[in-house]
Amino acid sequence: MSETHRLLEAANALSQLLRMHSIPHAFHGSILTAVLSDSTRCDEIFCIVDGGSTHPFRRVRQAIVGNEYFTTTHSPWSNSRLYATYRKLIPAVEIELLPAGEHGPRRLDGSTTMSLKGIPFLTLSEFIRDKLKSWAIRGSERDAHDIIYTLCRYWNRLDINRVPEHDMNHFVTCHRTAALSWAALKRKYGM
Repeated sequence: MSETHRLLEAANALSQLLRMHSIPHAFHGSILTAVLSDSTRCDEIFCIVDGGSTHPFRRVRQAIVGNEYFTTTHSPWSNSRLYATYRKLIPAVEIELLPAGEHGPRRLDGSTTMSLKGIPFLTLSEFIRDKLKSWAIRGSERDAHDIIYTLCRYWNRLDINRVPEHDMNHFVTCHRTAALSWAALKRKYGM
């Protein structure tokens, strides 16, 4: 596990670079629940990038080239993954970059992102949506924990239209602790 403040420092530095090059982006992963819960430890950070009319990784590589603290590396097993390594800290912090649409929403804007500590993150609804998708594929307990925490604490701030109902119904049959919050959210929307 990494210290949350180290991941936030790396996220802030990457965010500044991406903003300087007008690249829409948002962070997510267990870093979001760590920030929301004031946890000092977390183990997952992703950055979703929106490329507009070009591939987002090309724009990210162009933004990072020549920077003394960041390097990029393509995943050896997938073209849809790029890693940005922040080398100012020891040990270095690695942030996995993911293209918008394949992960998270297709467009990153004010309706799909929110700011925490001056850093753009996916909104809670988009975070749950992406975590639910990951959980349905991998069945990861880390994803389940993040979904349960966010749903149980912030159910009243979620947009049910962004949460896949079938997947969430399946999730709550496997994780009963989330059932009351899911039922409350459905009641709020008259379902």
